Formats: sequence, structure tokens, C-alpha cells
Amino acid sequence: MQRGSLSYPQSYISTKLTTLILLLLVGAAFCAGFVVYPQLPERIASHWNVEGQADATLSKTWGIFLFPLIMALLFALYAAIPYLDPLKKNIQSFRRQYNLFWLIFSIFMAYVYALSLLWNIGSRFDISRMLMPAIAVLWYVLGSVLQQSKRNWFMGIRTPWTLSNDVVWHKTHQLGGKLFKLSALIVLVSIFVPSTAWHFLPSSFPRLAQRL
Repeated sequence: MQRGSLSYPQSYISTKLTTLILLLLVGAAFCAGFVVYPQLPERIASHWNVEGQADATLSKTWGIFLFPLIMALLFALYAAIPYLDPLKKNIQSFRRQYNLFWLIFSIFMAYVYALSLLWNIGSRFDISRMLMPAIAVLWYVLGSVLQQSKRNWFMGIRTPWTLSNDVVWHKTHQLGGKLFKLSALIVLVSIFVPSTAWHFLPSSFPRLAQRL
């Protein structure tokens, strides 16, 4: 295990346990949607601006069940990648970290969904600030996973150079992991300086999406 990386006992993030937790999260999201559905208006808030104000809506059905559907698709992706990747042996070599990322990412999605439900049934809070700690945890875990990842076609910083050479992959992901961890610390600090946080986050999300 590399210095500065996350380390947990094998049993904590085994594939069977991860699969069970992910399925429970998906099931809980669908159940929560069915429970609150009768309490909601025909259109519900689906997006909040940097001031934490709702600025877009969706129909009740899509607004409630889109997130659980995305979580279900993410679970399918989690289960399929180790079998679809041409370098599947490499994924198995960092399977614990692979499991950890998908576990934290799914918990993050469930947390965002819970905030959305709470807001739409009448609770009022600064949703932007509530998201900050969760984003910081997600990015820190992603940084740790990047540093321990092995060359593969689905997860990591995938360029022609990293995909063709193990040494380039390793060096790139060591640096990339450190930068994601640094970003996590910046997000935490930004909780206390909201204007700085929201200048930083919009430019970072597209890069995060490209890495996943």
C-alpha cells in the first residue's frame, strides 16, 4: 500500500459487500422516491444555482426517479467493467480501491438525492454548502484510487500515452491523484469562503467527468 493512500481491511470493501451495499442504496433511493411522491407538486426543483436557489424544474415523475435510475445504471457499470475491460487483470489488481470508489460515489449520489428530496418536500437550507463536504470526500477518495490504479480502458486518466505505457500511467496518476487530493482540501476551505468555492467548482466538474 502506497504512502498517503486509503487503507481498509479487505472485508470492509470486498466485492460481495460492495455489491450488497450498492444494491441497498439503489433500492433505498427508489423506496424514498415512492414514499415522497404523493407529497410533491407536479413540477419539482431539479437544479440550484451558485447561490443555492432553485433555477430549473422537472416533472414530478422524472424529478423523483431520474436519480435512482442513474444509480441503477451506475451499479450496472460497476458490475460490468471488470468483465468488459480488455485489461481486466489489471482491474483485479486494484479491485479493493475500485470497489471503494464506486461505494463512495454511490453514497455521494444517494446523499445528493436525499438533499433534493428534502428540499422539495419543504426543508430549506443552503444546498451548495451542504454539498461541499461530500464533494471533498469524493475527490479525496478519487485521488487515492487514481494513485493506486493500474492501466485500464475505463477508469483513470486515459490518453494514448497512459494507455500504452505502464510507467507513463503510473507517473500521470501519481500526479493526478495528488491534484485531486489538493482539490478536496480547497473545497473544504471554500466552505468558509463560498464565492471562492463556486469560482473553482464549475471549471473542475468537466475535468472530473472526463477522468471517470
